[in-house]
Amino acid sequence: MTERPGRRPESERLQQQMALEVERFTARHPRSRQLHDDASRSLLGGVPMNWMGRWPGPWPVFAASANGAEVIDVDGNHFDDFCLGDTGAMSGHSPAPTVAAITARAASGITTMLPNEDGAWVGAELARRFGLPLWQVAMTATDANRFALRIARAVTGRPKVLVFNWCYHGTVDETFAVLADDGSVVPRPGSLGPQVDVALTTKVVEQNDLAALERALAPGDVACVLAEPALTNIGIVLPDPGFHEGLRSLTRDAGTLLVIDETHTLCAGPGGYTAVHGLEPDLLTVGKPLAGGVPAGAYGMTEAVARAVRQPLSFSSDADVSGIGGTLTGNALTLAAMRATLGEVLTDEAYGRMIPLAERWAAGVAGVIEEHGLGWTVQRLGCRAEYWFCPPPRNGGEAAVAVDHELDAYMHLFALNRGILLTPFHNMALMSPATTAEQVDRHTSVFAEAVATLF
Repeated sequence: MTERPGRRPESERLQQQMALEVERFTARHPRSRQLHDDASRSLLGGVPMNWMGRWPGPWPVFAASANGAEVIDVDGNHFDDFCLGDTGAMSGHSPAPTVAAITARAASGITTMLPNEDGAWVGAELARRFGLPLWQVAMTATDANRFALRIARAVTGRPKVLVFNWCYHGTVDETFAVLADDGSVVPRPGSLGPQVDVALTTKVVEQNDLAALERALAPGDVACVLAEPALTNIGIVLPDPGFHEGLRSLTRDAGTLLVIDETHTLCAGPGGYTAVHGLEPDLLTVGKPLAGGVPAGAYGMTEAVARAVRQPLSFSSDADVSGIGGTLTGNALTLAAMRATLGEVLTDEAYGRMIPLAERWAAGVAGVIEEHGLGWTVQRLGCRAEYWFCPPPRNGGEAAVAVDHELDAYMHLFALNRGILLTPFHNMALMSPATTAEQVDRHTSVFAEAVATLF
């Protein structure tokens, strides 16, 4: 492990300041504490899904309501929300068009396992945005990625997939794989009960290492490369100039399909990083914010891929046990929410407001970093921005080494105690159509106050 080059506060000072913030949190959240204690009697960890326990503080904050870019908790505390459901609410909480569509649809049938007009509109809109002609709907981005991997193996007849070190593609078994110090493929730390040895299913290389990618593809056993256009869940790690051109060229030369996962990088624009930078994937997956918070995912494909899988995927008598689909997938409620969100909320005009706000957020943080000579940095991708306690990492391995959990926790809790929610897994902020410049500037002020307590 290498030394972090950014400035870090003295450990004793950081611990003292953290103790003060825990006291402040405890005083502000008595009702959340009681609800957590009550919930712990029937819910593992006191939360309905384990990620909800990841927030800073002795117990999670229990939400009472969320609207636009604001959350109010059960103790009456108001928060400027830059987490936005870890991207699931990138549309803002409960956008009016989505709420109206959900309300109308709920009264006229939620699920029938029959297609409807909304589905046709959604397919056409996804094709317009991302440039791939044929689409299917999934329940989540995880499902979309899982189905894309199955399709790639079916089309190519190859067994393995390739991902980039410290990537994130949802809870897909094959993707919880990282490089060990000796270069071998091992389960990602924290991966719970892997089904099989990931070294049997997956190859891993570092992002931006085209030579390693070429070597990994050379044996001809990789069905697809599954890639985020930029790493996002280990912090924003941007691709080098020419990386995507090299990735596309090498996969084509190797007969390997390229799957681009836009679930987080939809922040780059209405058609994600793919549309902004002219990528040419064979399949594309996306999820999270598509339906304004209603669970939804989708995956698109080229005509060539569609021709290869159309018969077994759509019309085989065994389609219901193909490992692709799901009884509630593509339900009418989800499709109505997707149509409203894509058509009226996450529009070109909305991105025209959201991206400048992320630029403002990043500039505010950068100004504080420069003022204090911290050697930290800010990365931005569209309407998403994030700060690091070091210069920008170039790949997932460098990013993982740069993580400072103790300092992360302090910065998060300090912000939370002053009405700012950041994504709990890292120092990320996301802008929604409802986010305001005033909220961005409040974050800058709180960030400056936090830094001043440490240095």
